[in-house]
Formats: sequence, structure tokens, C-alpha cells
Amino acid sequence: MTFTAPVTEQLFVLKHITGIEELAAHERFADASTDMVEAIVGGIGEFAASEFYPLRRIGDTVGARLIDGRVVMPNGFVDAYKAYVANGWGSINAPADFGGQGLPFSLATVALDSLGAANMAFALCPILSVGAIEAINHHGSDTQKAMFLPRLSTGEWTGTMNLTEPQAGSDVGALKTTATPRGNGTYQIKGQKIYISFGDHDMAGNIVHLVLARTPDAPAGTKGISLFLVPKYRVNEDGSLGERNDIKVVSIEHKMGINASPTCVLAFGGEGECVGELIGPEFGGMRAMFTMMNNARLNVGLEGVQIAEAATQKAIAFAQDRVQSARAGGTSRDSVAIIEHPDVRRMLMRMKAGTQAIRALLYCASGFVDRAALGIEGAQEIVDLLTPLAKTYGTDMGSEIASLGIQVHGGMGFIEETGAAQLYRDIRIAAIYEGTNGIQAADLVGRKLGMRGGDAIRDHLARIGQEAGNHGALKALAGACTEVTEWMIGSASTDEKLAGSYPFTTMMAVATSGWLMARQLRAAEAEGGNTPFLRAKIAACRYYLDVMVPEALSLKGSAMAGAELLYALDAEGLAA
Repeated sequence: MTFTAPVTEQLFVLKHITGIEELAAHERFADASTDMVEAIVGGIGEFAASEFYPLRRIGDTVGARLIDGRVVMPNGFVDAYKAYVANGWGSINAPADFGGQGLPFSLATVALDSLGAANMAFALCPILSVGAIEAINHHGSDTQKAMFLPRLSTGEWTGTMNLTEPQAGSDVGALKTTATPRGNGTYQIKGQKIYISFGDHDMAGNIVHLVLARTPDAPAGTKGISLFLVPKYRVNEDGSLGERNDIKVVSIEHKMGINASPTCVLAFGGEGECVGELIGPEFGGMRAMFTMMNNARLNVGLEGVQIAEAATQKAIAFAQDRVQSARAGGTSRDSVAIIEHPDVRRMLMRMKAGTQAIRALLYCASGFVDRAALGIEGAQEIVDLLTPLAKTYGTDMGSEIASLGIQVHGGMGFIEETGAAQLYRDIRIAAIYEGTNGIQAADLVGRKLGMRGGDAIRDHLARIGQEAGNHGALKALAGACTEVTEWMIGSASTDEKLAGSYPFTTMMAVATSGWLMARQLRAAEAEGGNTPFLRAKIAACRYYLDVMVPEALSLKGSAMAGAELLYALDAEGLAA
């Protein structure tokens, strides 16, 4: 089977959900003309299919390997990455002042959508560089920007985020890595970091590690954390590479999936000098970290879209070819392709509708990232609200769709050679990293619920209700979300809010996705609905609104059930 980027779908969502034409009306994004957008979306789709997709299998079976202390990528990856850099795909949204194209973040989102659908593990590398670029651009000195951003923007160098330590996972404040002043404005970095994606590889000339660490006498907890720029090779004043920093790859993890993404344990300064520079002010690490992570969380939600697209394409192709049994209720006893059987149709329609719903949610969020960058009032508030919904629901739905893809394949789905199992294994991490989905739900009820005294969510739900039209289930779901919102704001304790946070997050995400599917349905009908794409779009939107939205109504009881039953047993009782 081959992979084809969903270019027509992507352009439709960019137009009707992202509002790309509206963004292009602003001087900053004037280059995002219709011709430019179509060229980028079509071009990256072709590149992903021809360069990234053929490496999916070897990336999984061979994977990144640690040889003589250095990570070696599977055959083909180095050349494909060089082609990615040469074609300028990494520079779409990078700052124009430092070698980037300065185009909308939403266009970079489409590029990652296609790259990740072709090869999710490979696409992780540019995602991490995006975080490094964001942090340096917002918090770095002019010298740091001039030195590092041009090379990160083109992809000549890649970036990483070094947050997690063995004793400090989600509890970032427990980290112990130290940064000791060397007397010349630089710092000696010493400590160990784990789960560092693309912490080492052989595809780029340098790797720019952004490392959270503590300076001497720093306050305890998150208040004492600073961010440091620690390159694999130190950079001379003229931009040439100097000595190698003492950054040792202790090991790479043996994982369930994304085997082409080297997940490294890195030791800094254990055997020699490891020199780093402070980014931003001392103790400003948490602020800089969230700059890295906020858009990264949207890109992780996008991984759900990537895998959902790949799984749906694979399942439909298999269902068209696999002949099995006569269709029940039919007049003929001849065997038919399984795509004709009602339950297989149910799975395929759920996959197709779910993929389109989460794509709309992520593309909508990306459009508001661009509006926030333009300084449009209220845009950042919408980004803040949509981020936990997009990250959680995007990865949950991506996992569900990958699982359904295996089911459509039947027994062959459990056989690795079909590739269906790889998609399921690859996406499972996305609900965990960049802040687990449980943390995203806690963020929604702990921080986002209180924005403008609750009016941010109230206004969002009111807009959904007003635009629901004749979609009764969507209107009812918006109302149910409003009831949960008022209960949480009004009388619920912290434990009660947290106990209901996950179902509430799902309700909010489905309501928002349903609102966006209703908008697409109207757009497709307005365009006549008489092409194969538009007919499929209308069917997918109707399925989501009529079948999948009503399911979320049942979560209201769980969202408001409280915490008492969760603590009816103590820890020993749970283990009994």
C-alpha cells in the first residue's frame, strides 16, 4: 500500500476552519496567497509520500541504534533529512529575520500533518526543533538568536528539550541538574536527563539541547529552575563548530513504538566540561519551558491526526481488497469485499469522521496561534482553552482510530507485516508525553476554567450553542458542558473537579469538534456537495454529529460524580 497526503481535505479545512485567507489579509502573512498555500500543501504532501513514507517500516524494524556511544539512524534517514532541509520544509513558520519564511504556524501544522502521517517517528525531529526555535526567539539574547536561529530554522541543526530526570517526571520542580558559573558568563552543566527524543543522531551537524537546571543556592521547586542552551558541539564566534561538549548518550530506550525516534538518556558533564549559556533571566526556566511546550502540545495532538489519517487510509484499502462472506440480508450468496459489511462500514465511518473532527480541532487551534501572533484580541485566550482539548482528544481519538484499523484488518491486523500494529504502537506515547492527558484535563479545570471568572468557557459554549443550528445533539452537549462548568465553578471541591476533569475535557472537545464539523457541513453543502470529496465530507460530518456527538452526552454523569467513590478504598484496599 502507498500513502497519499489528504491535500484536498487539508485545503478545505484551512479555508473553512483555519481561515487562511483571512490570515493572508494581514501584512505579516501576505505571502500566504492561495497559490502559495496550494503549492506548499501539495508539495509537502508529495515529499512526505516519496521521502518519509518509504522509511516507516525500516524505522520500526531496525530503529535508531547506539553504536560506540553515538546514535545511528536507519538507512535512508540521513538522505531523507538532508532533502527535507534542502527543500526548506523546516523553515515555513521560522522567523523571517533569521532565515525562515515567516509564514503562518497553521501552514507549518499542515506540513507536519503530512510528514507525520507518512512517518510519525521521523516527524518528531522537526517538532522538537520548533520548540527550541520558539524558546530562543522569545527568551534568548540577540547574540543567541543570531547564532542559533538561522541554523535551527533551516534544519541544518536540530533542537531538543531536556526536562525530565529519573526522579522528576511530571514534577519538574524535583529536578537536580546543576549549572555552575564558570566566570565568563557561561555555566558548567552537570546532571542526567531521560526521555530525550532525538537526543542524539547522525542527521544534522549539531544538536542544540535546551536544558532545565539549577544554579547554586537556587530556591527549591519550580521557582529555582533556569533554562540553558547546551549544544552538542560548542559554537565559535564565527559560527563554526568547536569542541564537543561532554554530553554522553548513556543509553537509548527500548520502546513500544516510535522506534526510529531515539529516546536517549543523556549525561551532562559527568566526565569533562559541558558548557552552556543561560537563556533568559536566572530562575526564568518555567516560563521558557512553557513557551517550548505550549505549541508542542498542539503538535502532539496533531500526531493523533497523523496516525488517524494513516490508519484510515490503510483500513479502507484493506477493506476494499479483502473478500469475505456474502453480505447479510443481500440477495446474492457470493462473497463480497468486507467494506460492504455493515459493521466494517461502522468502523470505517467512525475512523473517517473522527480523523476529520480532530483535524478540524487542531487546524482551528493553529489558526488562533497565528491570530495571537498578530496580536488579535482574545486569540491567545482561545489558544489557551483549545490546547488541552486538542492534545487530549487528538491523541485519544488517534489511538482509538489506530485500534479500529487493526480490527478492520482482523487477524492480519495483529501481524506486524501489515503495518497496522505499528500505527497503534506509535501513537500510544502521544497521550503520555508533553504533559499526560490527565495533566491536560487538570489544566482545563484548574487553570482554564477560571479564565475571566469562567466567562472564557461560557462564551465558547454559548457560541457553539448558537451555531448548532438544527443539530439537536450538539446543542444538548453544549448545554451539558455548561451545566458541568457551572457546577465546577460554583460548588465543586478541588477533588471533585479533578475527579470529573477527564470526562469533562472529552465533552468539551467533542462539543468543539462537533461545532467545527457543523461548520464544514454547511460549507460543503454551500459548495454544492456534488463532487466525490464533498459527498464524503458531508457524510463524515453527518456521522460525527448524529452518532459520535450524542455519545459524549453520557459523560455528564461521570463528570459530576464527585470524588467520594474514588477514595472509598485506601491504597491497601485497592491492592487487595
